Amino acid sequence: MSPRVVIVGGGPGGYEAALVAVKAGADVTLVERQGLGGNAVLTDVVPSKTVIATAEWLTIAHRAPELGIRRPDGADLASSLTVDMAQVNSRIKGLVRKQSADIASRLASNGVRVIEGEARLAAPHRVVVGGTALDADAVLLAVGARPRIVPGCAPDGERILTWTQLYDLTELPEHLIVVGSGVTGAEFAGAYNLLGSRVTLVASGDRVLSREDPDASAHLTEVFKERGMTLVGGRASSVTRDDAGVRVALEDGTVLEGSHVLMAVGSVPNTEGLGLEEAGVELDERGLIRVDRVSRTTARGVYAAGDCTGVLPLASVAATQGRIAMAHALGDAVTPLDLRRVASNVFTVPEIAAVGASEAELEKRGLFYEVSRLDLARNPRAKMLGIDEGFVKIFGHKVTGQVFGAVVVGPRASEHIYPLSLAVAQHLTVDDVAGAFTVYPSLSGTISEAARRLHRITDEA
Repeated sequence: MSPRVVIVGGGPGGYEAALVAVKAGADVTLVERQGLGGNAVLTDVVPSKTVIATAEWLTIAHRAPELGIRRPDGADLASSLTVDMAQVNSRIKGLVRKQSADIASRLASNGVRVIEGEARLAAPHRVVVGGTALDADAVLLAVGARPRIVPGCAPDGERILTWTQLYDLTELPEHLIVVGSGVTGAEFAGAYNLLGSRVTLVASGDRVLSREDPDASAHLTEVFKERGMTLVGGRASSVTRDDAGVRVALEDGTVLEGSHVLMAVGSVPNTEGLGLEEAGVELDERGLIRVDRVSRTTARGVYAAGDCTGVLPLASVAATQGRIAMAHALGDAVTPLDLRRVASNVFTVPEIAAVGASEAELEKRGLFYEVSRLDLARNPRAKMLGIDEGFVKIFGHKVTGQVFGAVVVGPRASEHIYPLSLAVAQHLTVDDVAGAFTVYPSLSGTISEAARRLHRITDEA
């Protein structure tokens, strides 16, 4: 008899796990209440990055005069462009529907049974959906998270918004106040600033993305200021609105007025009402499911993946957790999750990509390392494309040359981090990276040159 697997949640952690399990010969049932794809497809990654990709085109238009491109009447190309927000969001919703449908089609073609509805654990090996009980040899919980609501700042979906509600806008906000300068806040603030909104970003620290590489964070902070964005330090205590706009009161008494406000202040896991504690699944003080490096919870046979675990809020990590969980549950070879190998990206303009250890972590661990940093403006391909911002940083061991980590800031940094991610994962040295051929001219040439600068000449007797 085939092992029975029940997966609760159809986001990256859930649907990737389902595909692994069915390939291993399991009988797989996936339960989803809102639509396949989870936040990553429906309300977060796919839609938000589409908004950002749209905004990025305007930066290309702004570079047009420098490249010798103008309208026939001699007018500046960028100044003649406007943004149709209704069309932008209509396209986004179409992409979301298509991506969700593609996932459904793939699951169906692989023999995964999908059930719509609310699920809860009646026991570690029994999931109840409506009035139907599903017995399982292994259960995976991939229930995701939702925007955190600050008391006194409740969203209304019209002027006071969470990151799930922006896609119903039919007009570009005249003045968008973004509360929260983490990844979500920075990405949307940057995008709407480029689209043409006046933007005020409320940051709890002295710079945006305070958890990112300090050089990258400082660089993006300056870029935002140069583009006319207003940065305000503080925390929101309340938000009120009328027909004309919103008023955001900060804890220090400052009041900001705008047309709309986006509350980007983190998320909370969707772990209530699932019968987890009764089934022996332990939660931490924030309601997150405790898991180990192979995605096991404290209940035998029950695994968890994605944002509901709080391990790292990335779709790639959720998918990896789900795949690892099924491999472990079904007796396949397992490589435990290693967060030191995770590559991440902030989709601002410019993008900020990172992999491996940060400089702060290397300092804390007392490792002997060197840093090589090169600006993209030196790169010939960047000059051709009119790119004058961004950089590559590589951290390498002083003696062995092993690549500990790296940061790339610039257009498509999410694509350019891959060779450095490979270097970290495979314990390559800076000489290994520098010795691989790059195309000339290419932006990746800066990665090779930065690695080459960390080469050490050893003295031999």
